[in-house]
Amino acid sequence: MHSDFLKCFLVTLLVGVIAVASSSVRGEEQEAERTPDVIFVPTPHEVVEIMLRLADIGENDVVYDLGCGDGRIVVAAAKKYGVRAYGYDIDPQRVRESRENVKKNNLEDLVTIEQKDIFTLDLSKADVVTLYLLPSLNVKLIPQLEKLKPGARIVSHAFDMAGVKPDVVATVSCDDGIDRRVYLWTTPLKKEAERDDDNDFFGSGSLRFDNDEIEFPSLFDDPND
Repeated sequence: MHSDFLKCFLVTLLVGVIAVASSSVRGEEQEAERTPDVIFVPTPHEVVEIMLRLADIGENDVVYDLGCGDGRIVVAAAKKYGVRAYGYDIDPQRVRESRENVKKNNLEDLVTIEQKDIFTLDLSKADVVTLYLLPSLNVKLIPQLEKLKPGARIVSHAFDMAGVKPDVVATVSCDDGIDRRVYLWTTPLKKEAERDDDNDFFGSGSLRFDNDEIEFPSLFDDPND
């Protein structure tokens, strides 16, 4: 009787070990550590292009996308520039969608997707960091962004970073008729005095991109098509 119990126990243990190992090999996502800070809203493909163009990506650069959603930014970066790109998201569903997008585009050798809390990441190895979060979350990231190497670029869709002066603010005219802003900062970050958000923020560093300036939309096909 003890022998039967022992056999049953060993079989159960072995099955469990195999299941865990299989999960690790496939890179399956874990349960969310906590509720995501924002809901997923995809960045329009026209905006993705301008974000990457403003970042002035070089062939040896490493790109980090914080809150990678469906992976479209890291996929676009790897596809256009051939660079290493890392996408991080705390939401298991987004991690799964990003990995599917990477696989669909045959970019597993260049793009890595990980389920991580972005506020725990070491960003020091990144040359380019892309964001589509909220203003308060951008500010929360400042201590990590300040550890980026000199000359690193930070690009944010829609939202600025209070207390830090951007180098460029671009307006992107999208196919849906809505104009969207893109902010670029370079490190070391340039601190600024508090400003009135109602003031005109555009200065010598402002740019505008219209639809006819979007040169490679085919790189940003919807992964769900």
